[in-house]
Amino acid sequence: MVSNTGSYTSAGRGPADYEESCGLDRVDMSWGHDEYLYHVVKDYPPVGSLCMIRYHSFYPAHREGEYACLMNQRDREMFAWVRNLNPFDLYSKSNERPNQKEIRTFYEELVFEFLPAKLDW
Repeated sequence: MVSNTGSYTSAGRGPADYEESCGLDRVDMSWGHDEYLYHVVKDYPPVGSLCMIRYHSFYPAHREGEYACLMNQRDREMFAWVRNLNPFDLYSKSNERPNQKEIRTFYEELVFEFLPAKLDW
């Protein structure tokens, strides 16, 4: 598994265990909320959205430029989507809770646009 530092993890795998430019879809990543949601919705939204979902917490890659040696051309193109999400993901945290009534319609419309009424997963 790829660790935050690029060093080997307890699983015993690190960047040297992969072929250069193999593509991140071939790299063992830790399983967390990003990967879980990706697998739930992977058949529905556009590929750029899926990249944002899957890799938005992979900070060593999109913030520090680590693991570029494992990325293929598609990964490099798709990571533009992740970097575009960063200002809204990383810096949108606030102690003040959003007014759910004000934002609910916006997010429901997104869900209805990109996901079916019943997910098949």
